[in-house]
Amino acid sequence: MRTFRPAVLASGAALLIAVCGIPPAAPDATAAPRAAAGAAAPTPTPSPTPSDPSAGLALRHIDPAALQSAVDAAAKKLLVPGAVVLLRTPQGTFRALTGTAELGKDRPPGTTDHFRIASNTKTMTSALIQLLVQDGRIRLTDPVSDYVPGVPDGARITIAQLLEMRSGLYNYTDAPEFSAALDADPGKAWTPQEALAIAFRHPPDAAPGAEYAYDNTNYALLGLVAEKAGGRPLAQQFRDRLFAPLGLAGTSLPGIHDTSLPAPSAHGYMYGGTAHAMTDEPYPADVRAAARTGKLEPLDYTHQNSSYATAAGGVVSTADDMATWIKALVTGKVLGPAAQQQWLRSPRPQDPAAPDAQKYGYGIAYQRFTPRASMYFHGGELPGFNSFIGHDPENDVTLVVWTNLTVSLDAKATAMALLPTVLDQVYAGASFPTVTDQDDQGGG
Repeated sequence: MRTFRPAVLASGAALLIAVCGIPPAAPDATAAPRAAAGAAAPTPTPSPTPSDPSAGLALRHIDPAALQSAVDAAAKKLLVPGAVVLLRTPQGTFRALTGTAELGKDRPPGTTDHFRIASNTKTMTSALIQLLVQDGRIRLTDPVSDYVPGVPDGARITIAQLLEMRSGLYNYTDAPEFSAALDADPGKAWTPQEALAIAFRHPPDAAPGAEYAYDNTNYALLGLVAEKAGGRPLAQQFRDRLFAPLGLAGTSLPGIHDTSLPAPSAHGYMYGGTAHAMTDEPYPADVRAAARTGKLEPLDYTHQNSSYATAAGGVVSTADDMATWIKALVTGKVLGPAAQQQWLRSPRPQDPAAPDAQKYGYGIAYQRFTPRASMYFHGGELPGFNSFIGHDPENDVTLVVWTNLTVSLDAKATAMALLPTVLDQVYAGASFPTVTDQDDQGGG
């Protein structure tokens, strides 16, 4: 479970071909599956919609065959066993499914397959916290010590700082002893308190509010805050307040002893130990060489106990549900009007020296990547799976990408590495940075 550290989006997708118009919407342009191995930033000003001919167009005409071919080639290069791309646009719904859901089986993955969404869970934890704020049970200015005892400097760390990744606390998934514990006992059931105890044994990295640093400790704490304020287990609150109202029947937070995935599901893989996902430890040269020649198969992490991820990355879902979720969250179907506006304004620069680069807010990242297109998004990664969810409200584009290989042999978060390929097929004149998924996405 590497930490999803939405890093600076490096110019990865040079989208150079402009278009003059968008054809009539197709009800479902699905490509055929094939097998192959603090102070908030101001609210972004909406740009003219693509239907306005005077505005120029942000979207290309999407060719399902070209999308499928591009995803096939990119996944093969990354040595990804399987990948799912689900794209919903005004032109229709597009699916590019490649590879296999399980090594040794000839079954392509699908948009109804269950997988571990890792740090995309943070979008849900943040939403639940804000619903509890709406209820008057939490204030964003409250110190975390009001809800969770024993947090270092907890009287000075606010709920808002936890949401924004600005607590300064040590990230428990960075601890070498944490990866060692996972490797020694993959089936171990973790409580949030056990994970947090690892963080609290390390000195804080910074003073509260001093700087941004992607940190799973923040969201493990927020899960406990939600349970204290909401008076019910986190899984139950997720189900009753988020999943059921939106009809997300394939989405759940498993119990700490549950290592299964509901059917249908995909297997998840990674080469080597968990540190490659948790701390970005690179693969040794001999591992890379053996894997590229087919002499080394990745390890199956499907049933590793991911309870360590809790509110930071423990949810299981499907691509179909995640597309519904991220669009509902961005378009105001989850939060009330006042909370929604505060949420939309929450992203602010991760690096004060680069105010126009990627921003992070209340459990969400934001990036403008053309004059007429921007996206609210998150990523997720833990041993076995890598994923991306995003919605562009200006052009009504929703994108979900997931893969069942955590990191490629050249240390790329695989779903993030597929993004430039997919966005090339969608946007004209854009450059979308590559997101680094560390665990956040992942895990926790």
